[in-house]
Amino acid sequence: MITKYTCRNGVRIVLEHIPTVRSVAIGVWIGTGSRDETPENNGISHFLEHMFFKGTTTRSAREIAESFDSIGGQVNAFTSKEYTCYYAKVLDTHSQYALDVLADMFFNSTFVEEELNKERNVVLEEIKMYDDTPDDIVHDLLSKAIYENHPLGYPILGTEETLNTFTGEKLKNYIQERYTPEHVVISIAGNVTDSFIQEVEKYFGSYEGVRGEVLENKPLFHSNQISRKKETEQAHLCIGYDGLSVGHDDIYSLILLNNILGGSMSSRLFQEVREQRGLAYSVFSYHSSYQDSGVVTIYGGTGAKQLDVLFETIQETLGKLKADGITEKELKNSKEQLKGSLMLSLESTNSRMSRNGKNELLLKRHRSLDEIIEQIDQVSQQGVNNMANFVFTDQYSVSLVSPDGEFPQNLK
Repeated sequence: MITKYTCRNGVRIVLEHIPTVRSVAIGVWIGTGSRDETPENNGISHFLEHMFFKGTTTRSAREIAESFDSIGGQVNAFTSKEYTCYYAKVLDTHSQYALDVLADMFFNSTFVEEELNKERNVVLEEIKMYDDTPDDIVHDLLSKAIYENHPLGYPILGTEETLNTFTGEKLKNYIQERYTPEHVVISIAGNVTDSFIQEVEKYFGSYEGVRGEVLENKPLFHSNQISRKKETEQAHLCIGYDGLSVGHDDIYSLILLNNILGGSMSSRLFQEVREQRGLAYSVFSYHSSYQDSGVVTIYGGTGAKQLDVLFETIQETLGKLKADGITEKELKNSKEQLKGSLMLSLESTNSRMSRNGKNELLLKRHRSLDEIIEQIDQVSQQGVNNMANFVFTDQYSVSLVSPDGEFPQNLK
């Protein structure tokens, strides 16, 4: 049972009481990410996420780390294109303590110059590490190809140039503009009762923020080709198609389609590209949903000399999928797989906290497990076939990282 509560300042709290566990997961979700940035401050959401761990008015960076290690808990954070999350998982007896530390990080971080310089270097090393990983870069290049100059095409980590411009004052101004109460959701899941909501409200229920300018920037899908020449052993290829937004009515048809195409070991791409032809060790597809758009991505990594064959095989697989449709067996298996992974994930308090936080932040609604399963079961064979023809058109973007940076010869 999920309890929702909105504080008088607009901060939303969602709590799911799970009496059968001894852990509690607490997440502070902020509806801001790289899509809310500009070319000048790209990467600030991610840098800010790092800096929240670097000391407050009462705790040093070391003391923040020790505060969770000393109780056998976990604390971490992540930044995406549309949101940032700081979260902790602790034993139920330490839930109040964890909330106190998370609130201290949120409200009282100091952003002193010495820590800024150290963490700037840490993030710079993170960017370099990312650049050394071609099967990561190729996905960022695809975002750039699809969204061009729209913020959804920006790298979440930012760049060395933007990183060097971030000061304590800039971070505080960004918090004032973007970490406002209406953008904040506190999600709790585990062995705490609804009375814990009052504890959360004491910390988060009265602060105010200066509401920044809201950018109405719905993205357009573009068909582009971007390649990068890099000394690698493999050619890394991504193909991106226009997808669906996070709350779209037909989202489960697309999720099932993606699963059948490249979401598992029994998927068509895995079986055709890897098992039948031995062209790649890694080949898969996935769907990324944003508030107003989405992308279906197909990835494959192969030897540079086999790139043409890999691209051809992917196109043949898509052509057969569109022409012949999916089988009843594929649909049935995919539904069971999806329901199984959904139910298994809900055995973790972290997963429940995450699911509830994202649902509240992006959709402002929560479906029960039974409602979701009913929606999955309602997806028809024809619905998935229609979706395949709707998504996999001649309008697509391609990104490539390879030794010569040359696209497949048969690319349109």
